[in-house]
Amino acid sequence: MDARTAIKEIKQGKISPLYLCYGTEKYQIREFVDTVTDQLVEPDNREFAVIHMDLTETPVEFVVEEAETLPFLVERKLVIVKAGSLFSAGKEGGKIEHNVDRLLSYLADPADHSVVLFVVNGEKLDERKKTVKTIKSSGKVISFMPLKAEELVQWVVREAGKRKCSMLQKAAETLIASSGVQMSALSAELDKLSLFAGAGGEISVEAVEKLVARTTEQNVFGMVEDIANLKLDRAINTFYELLKQKEEPIKIAALIARQFRIMLQVKELGGHSYSQQQIASQLGLHPYAVKIASEQARKFSQAQLNNALLHLAQLDYEMKSGRMDKVLGIEMFLLRLGA
Repeated sequence: MDARTAIKEIKQGKISPLYLCYGTEKYQIREFVDTVTDQLVEPDNREFAVIHMDLTETPVEFVVEEAETLPFLVERKLVIVKAGSLFSAGKEGGKIEHNVDRLLSYLADPADHSVVLFVVNGEKLDERKKTVKTIKSSGKVISFMPLKAEELVQWVVREAGKRKCSMLQKAAETLIASSGVQMSALSAELDKLSLFAGAGGEISVEAVEKLVARTTEQNVFGMVEDIANLKLDRAINTFYELLKQKEEPIKIAALIARQFRIMLQVKELGGHSYSQQQIASQLGLHPYAVKIASEQARKFSQAQLNNALLHLAQLDYEMKSGRMDKVLGIEMFLLRLGA
């Protein structure tokens, strides 16, 4: 089940006694947990009706006992469980032994006075495990994976709307380019931008450029974008700004190399008919980063990308061995690339 459908059902009062949330998007998982909490328990009752447990510290049979215990002064209690290897591959941290059979019995016949919400911060579940098979038949399993590139832009626009501000797609793309793809960071920046725009105002491209500070990674990303667009003066100015911020040239060179490596990988996989989503999964990147890298890679041939990486490898050796001044080395690389 997808998160939107699950949230719609919850707001209609259709709450399952069991939820298993998994994925790499922790921000979305937190939002879902907050939605369940808001719908299930009044704020004044949460101290004794919302219980948090961690299976790296607590045996799973304690979770079952808590879920089976009748709630106090409320119709249903909420048990939020940080889970791990009981539903995914790998071993649980710590030395806690779990009575899995006890859990399986509960999953097959959950109490109607409790809602147990398991959270697994991982990309995949282990479909071979009985725990996964059982909760799929008796509860709701919800995936929280990175949004596609277009979906992330739409999400930013919707979040601006929730803050009573309007935002065009271009401004949303500018925000992502400045702040990155982490939803928690984007949400924090939107809070700031919405205060600046005011209720009913518009969050413009100019406001984003003025108020949102770029991370080092995003600045390097912008440098590569400027080089790809033959805007060498802007790329060099960005490099000087990074130096003013006391960024180490070797780190800057490493980040440039990383971006060129991603472009080469995206270009090669794209040539084998991989979709952007498949490339993102293969490289462990956010789909939006793959989209932009793909657009950048089109402006370079495969030979140019290979040559750039060879030059960067040589530059890294020369800088670390003291044979080349670090700042001069990167300047020469940028000029050679621009030429």
